[in-house]
Amino acid sequence: MYSYFVYILKCADNSYYTGITGNIVKRFNEHELGLDKNAYTYKRRPLSLEFHQEFNDVLQAIYFEKKIKGWTRAKKQALIKGDFDMLQILSECRNATHYKYKN
Repeated sequence: MYSYFVYILKCADNSYYTGITGNIVKRFNEHELGLDKNAYTYKRRPLSLEFHQEFNDVLQAIYFEKKIKGWTRAKKQALIKGDFDMLQILSECRNATHYKYKN
């Protein structure tokens, strides 16, 4: 069975990079060594691996990676910390038209 990993790196400028790989150690080393001068992480080294989650299904991994990429910084930080209560709060719709806010 093959594994896929969705990961979040923290960059030297305090930004986050989210990616997917089949080999987390190899991929982190590629980022850290700066093998691709056009990569987002190239000028933002050193990096730290803040989060990773393993998947057996590549489609689930791709879905999760894309989902995280659309998240706010606060949601990514809640995931990294394992603060699932805060993640839930940050995931709630806050639009005035949301059913929770109607009388």
